[in-house]
Amino acid sequence: MKKVLVLCTGNSCRSQLAEGYIRHFADEKASVYSAGVETHGVNPKAIAVMAEDGIDISGHTSNNIDEYTQIEFDFVITVCDNAKERCPYFPTKAQKFHHNFPDPAKATGTEQQIMESFRSVREMIKKYSEEFVNQNL
Repeated sequence: MKKVLVLCTGNSCRSQLAEGYIRHFADEKASVYSAGVETHGVNPKAIAVMAEDGIDISGHTSNNIDEYTQIEFDFVITVCDNAKERCPYFPTKAQKFHHNFPDPAKATGTEQQIMESFRSVREMIKKYSEEFVNQNL
């Protein structure tokens, strides 16, 4: 079974969405983890937009990359430029992937506009995750 790590700045939104979708699309083909270079807690809006699409990430935790240094990952995916730039040296032979998704947690406006930003990023990450699984797992 392949091991996949998704990295973001705070492990609160984008990496949580990607972990949820990669787990969904990979099914039994991979163990999927997510982490941040910091930990900000799982964003309730990320949980809500995933639930709208039938995926429950309410049990996810916000983890720091340091918690996973002993795991030999096959793939490491960074989902924001900040994590790619700030990621400490991570001793791994993992194949690395990067895609900079907008941060929905920085969205402003009405509650409806903010939720639309979360949904938009969710759809981008869903498409990316499905393509990643189809091409690599």
